[in-house]
Amino acid sequence: MGQTIGVLATRQVAVGVVEDNALTGPIRVYPEGVEDPDALRTMTGDEIAELIGQQVLISANGRQIDSVGVGFPGVIRSGVVEESPNLQQIKGFPFAAALCGVLGRGGLHASVLILNDADAIAAGVAATRGHLEKLIRIWYLGDGVGFGRYPQMEGVWEGGHMVVSLDPKEHFCGCGGVGHLEGIMGHRAMRLRFLDMEPEEVFAAAHEGDARCVTFVKRWHRALAAASASSIHLDGPGKFFIMGPNAHYVDLGLVAQYIHEMVKMTPLQGSLFEIISSSHDLAIVGAAVNARRASA
Repeated sequence: MGQTIGVLATRQVAVGVVEDNALTGPIRVYPEGVEDPDALRTMTGDEIAELIGQQVLISANGRQIDSVGVGFPGVIRSGVVEESPNLQQIKGFPFAAALCGVLGRGGLHASVLILNDADAIAAGVAATRGHLEKLIRIWYLGDGVGFGRYPQMEGVWEGGHMVVSLDPKEHFCGCGGVGHLEGIMGHRAMRLRFLDMEPEEVFAAAHEGDARCVTFVKRWHRALAAASASSIHLDGPGKFFIMGPNAHYVDLGLVAQYIHEMVKMTPLQGSLFEIISSSHDLAIVGAAVNARRASA
């Protein structure tokens, strides 16, 4: 059995070789040093595929590689990036086919799986915690809101765009949709809502009792609970992991209170929430795990 290579391609490209659900060596990161948020935004789809392919070939270094998994932001089905709000220039790009071409020209003939980066993270959490037999879901709270699920299933799974409000004034989501979870919880959305305050100031002011901020922070937590409750009603109870730059704002007690109000059927109760740190490692391992499962 050969090894698998996992890739995370968001603001940077991070590549690692994975065996037995663990990294076998150091992670290669491009560009090295300070994270450049525009590193991939200025590239075409072919250029991104070429970059990732070359990094994979260097990481392979003559090893037998059976499969390659790439965690990438956006709606990805059958190897095609159908939508990627963060990298709009590659909408409709046949990513898997392009990457296979780059690898083939380099002498590496391996199966390729392109999947949503949040799904890769969810698989990484499952693998590193020994939960590959369980349902795992993650919320990634950053500029937007990512939702990941393991085991991976067919579908769009853009959970950050669940509708959690019927208020037509809730129009702050980056996709332009009304009432979305990301339009309440996303960092960008919070900055648009509070033009006179940064998100950290909003939560600090709520802690001090500012009425406007207290109201919003409750709505913020209720939105997370509502999206999680919708997932529970569709997919059953289980473990939710919360991570990302804004995860530290989450009050797990408040989320549990709201979930208790929203999920009343006995077979659906018992979900748990845990805040954990995110890292390239989780996504790389998860991308590799899903790629190996897809090729089996």
